[in-house]
Amino acid sequence: MRALRHLNKYFFKYKYRLLIGLFITITARVFAVTVPAFVGDCVDLVREYLDGRILTYDDLEDKLLITISLLIGATLIAAFFTFLMRQTFIVVSRFIEFDLKNEIFQHYEKLSLNFYKKNRTGDLMNRISEDVSKVRMYVGPAIMYSVNTVTLFVVVIGYMISIAPELTLYTVAPLPILSVSIYKLSVAIHKRSTVVQEFLSKLTTFTQESFSGITVIKAYGIEPETQKKFTDLSNASKDKNLDLAKVQALFFPLMVLLIGFSNIIVIYIGGKQFLDGTIQELGVIVQFILYVNMLTWPVATVGWVSSIVQQAEASQVRINEFLSQEPEITNAITQKTAITGNVKFDNVTFTYDDTNITALKNISFEIKSGETIGIVGKTGSGKSTILDLIGRLYDVSSGEISIGNTSIKHLNLFDLRTHIGYVPQDAFLFSDSIKNNIKFGKETATDEEVYQAAKNAVVHTNIIGFNNGYDTILGERGITLSGGQKQRVSIARAIIKEPSILLFDDCLSAVDTETEEEILNNLNKISQNKTTFIVSHRVSTAKNADKIIVLEDGQIIQQGTHNQLIKIEGYYKELYLKQLSEKEI
Repeated sequence: MRALRHLNKYFFKYKYRLLIGLFITITARVFAVTVPAFVGDCVDLVREYLDGRILTYDDLEDKLLITISLLIGATLIAAFFTFLMRQTFIVVSRFIEFDLKNEIFQHYEKLSLNFYKKNRTGDLMNRISEDVSKVRMYVGPAIMYSVNTVTLFVVVIGYMISIAPELTLYTVAPLPILSVSIYKLSVAIHKRSTVVQEFLSKLTTFTQESFSGITVIKAYGIEPETQKKFTDLSNASKDKNLDLAKVQALFFPLMVLLIGFSNIIVIYIGGKQFLDGTIQELGVIVQFILYVNMLTWPVATVGWVSSIVQQAEASQVRINEFLSQEPEITNAITQKTAITGNVKFDNVTFTYDDTNITALKNISFEIKSGETIGIVGKTGSGKSTILDLIGRLYDVSSGEISIGNTSIKHLNLFDLRTHIGYVPQDAFLFSDSIKNNIKFGKETATDEEVYQAAKNAVVHTNIIGFNNGYDTILGERGITLSGGQKQRVSIARAIIKEPSILLFDDCLSAVDTETEEEILNNLNKISQNKTTFIVSHRVSTAKNADKIIVLEDGQIIQQGTHNQLIKIEGYYKELYLKQLSEKEI
């Protein structure tokens, strides 16, 4: 139960609702316990009439009418308070579920990129959905049934003892057996349910990957193989579900068997006591039969609740495991800080924790506000890492990055990232309209600003050519668009922010040279007062930059302007001549 202590703050937050729920539960059970008593009174009235103690049928009818009216009234009141009980506890559980999901999601957002490299997306989703759902069962139904069971036992057993102590002992004897049996059955169900969930996760993951990679599946003609794998997973999942169903099928028959056994005990022992005069009224036996049926389900829930608590404990352990993870990138500054475009790298070295690869080694350069710097180099030379460090997606291993003569670690993280427009190498678009994807960079942007950003990214003509124009809903990860269109929408999303620093990570690789030239001309106009970083494999993309640095194995091997670099032997000149000859061909 130690892991579930994390939820105490939520119990405290909703303490008044829970206390009201407790009061409502006690009230509901008090009225519910009177119902069997009124039924017993009705039986006794009929017996008194048959014995001649009630002389006329009219007297019997009047007394029965009063008793039945009280019975109906008590039933309705008990039902109404039971409804309120469920509303109170279940609503609180939904509130806690909402709060817990928000807590987890907000914590996920704070965690650094290394966390996401080490954990699978499916696992993250399971913890915020399936695990939280199991915890909700603990804070809702489990607590509700526990309170209900304790209250009912105290009220009902107390009342039963007051009218027939010996019969009460015989009556409740089978109930612990029922509780233990249900508990063992619940444990077996829990184990099988866990296996079913694991196979469901495998099946869901395989299906999601197949749908996401449907183009590759069709292109390679491997539909039959994919279908066979899916069928094998489905059959395995079906077998595990059948194993679970076989155990679940025992639940209600076992409960009905033990209920029947308890009723037999009541009738047999109660009948003997009535005949020997220990019990004076026949209605007591009727009451006890009703009380047994009233107690059976709460007793059965003891095992069920135990299973819920076990599952919730296991789920909360998984949730706490991620909640206890501290973000590697922390915002030490709470006050707002001014962000200028001056960027300086001073002997920066960076090593990725997950791979232990040193991506940058003693990198030093400086770029002033309003200037453009081009970064070229072979794949894996550290180009993208420089942009990630500017956005402080990682912290440097050694050295220092300064913006406006202030260490990047001493800048407000929110202000820093707000003033950066970033276009990643792998353009990611959300399953939303094109307009909203562009407005993601500036939620308050007007339609005219959206159109202008799209025009600057040279994608406006493409967008208005769609049936629904800017309201076109994109598929998952923007699959509706071509690679070049996705890149240009991402560029529009970055420039609509009007940030101080623009980071372009090889974001023109999927567009033709003519479109590239048009986009670069537009970027030159809109980035006059902005510091711009352009990572590219193409010389044509970086040639107009104020400064160009060439990386190899995480080190700067050349730097200067385009005109300077093409005059000296080295990687840049070789790349330029190679791409120039390819263009002429």
